[in-house]
Amino acid sequence: LEAASGLVLLFAAIIALLVSNSQFSSNYNEILNSYLSLGFGNFKLKLSILHWINDVLMAIFFFLVSLEIKREFIQGELSNPKQALLPIIAAVGGMVVPALIYVAINFGDSITLKGWAIPSATDIAFSLGVLSLLGKRVPLSLKVFLTALAIIDDLGAIVIIAFFYSGKIQFLYLLLMLVAMIVLILMNRFNVRNFIPYLIVGAFLWEFTHASGIHATISGVLLALTIPHKDKENEHYHKKSMLIKLEHIISPYVAFGIMPIFAFANAGVSLDGINLASLLDPVPLGILCGLFFGKQFGVFLFSYLSIKFKLAEMPNNSDWITLYGVGVLTGIGFTMSLFVGNLAFVDNIQYM
Repeated sequence: LEAASGLVLLFAAIIALLVSNSQFSSNYNEILNSYLSLGFGNFKLKLSILHWINDVLMAIFFFLVSLEIKREFIQGELSNPKQALLPIIAAVGGMVVPALIYVAINFGDSITLKGWAIPSATDIAFSLGVLSLLGKRVPLSLKVFLTALAIIDDLGAIVIIAFFYSGKIQFLYLLLMLVAMIVLILMNRFNVRNFIPYLIVGAFLWEFTHASGIHATISGVLLALTIPHKDKENEHYHKKSMLIKLEHIISPYVAFGIMPIFAFANAGVSLDGINLASLLDPVPLGILCGLFFGKQFGVFLFSYLSIKFKLAEMPNNSDWITLYGVGVLTGIGFTMSLFVGNLAFVDNIQYM
């Protein structure tokens, strides 16, 4: 799935680049900026096509990622503190070092400095896709390590978006968000097994989040945290938890639908006037150096120190070279990097 979805994602990005730099570029931008309404009367939501994709469809993407994070912490590779510590520490290094490199290159410019978090995110689909293409030459432990690292990386990006890339907070809607969350938690406590009630309350939670000033996609994270899951409900399909069933149902639609649509809508960058010299401008240089140098150095350095100080263990059947190779793959940034970039430069589109 990872390799196939990564290829589809790459294909969608290439198509977007071709279209946005052709005679159809005006049609491309016109469609993305056209408005679409859903609902009736006072209960109508009117957003541009681009916002439907980035605020609504990406909330579903965040929902799926958060389901994966929750499952990993309850019964997966992150449930054992010793196993969880290496990818957690490595993910921290892979976020801090690229951000510092970007800040160093853009220091002094308050506008470009807003993009500091762009090189901090690893793309799950692309990185795992490349690793999957290597087949059995890569130990299973390293695939698990990269998966866990990418998931924690996404969790970090979610936290960054919530704290640094949200708008002016509207406290009334923040209170309504809290009420919706309490309802969802109560449904979890009373063991509600039908997803429809969660979906209905989740829709209200999305609207309250959207109106509160916090980025609407965070509602997907909050909803996922309340979905019931127990580690013993995993033996037979009819005994699987709601979380596991939702993961299995949603993941193909996210991998082969939502993510390619997101890529097509956001990767359409005009290359007009761009040359090799422009890559040395502070924003692209900060992103390139952050992702390529910062990621591999941060992941490997923090992994090395955690293993040397016996805080974590080396993944089974691997060595320093193969661990470093996985660190290089974490420098593949796409979906989340584009997403953060759109939020960072929403008022300065020349940097997007």
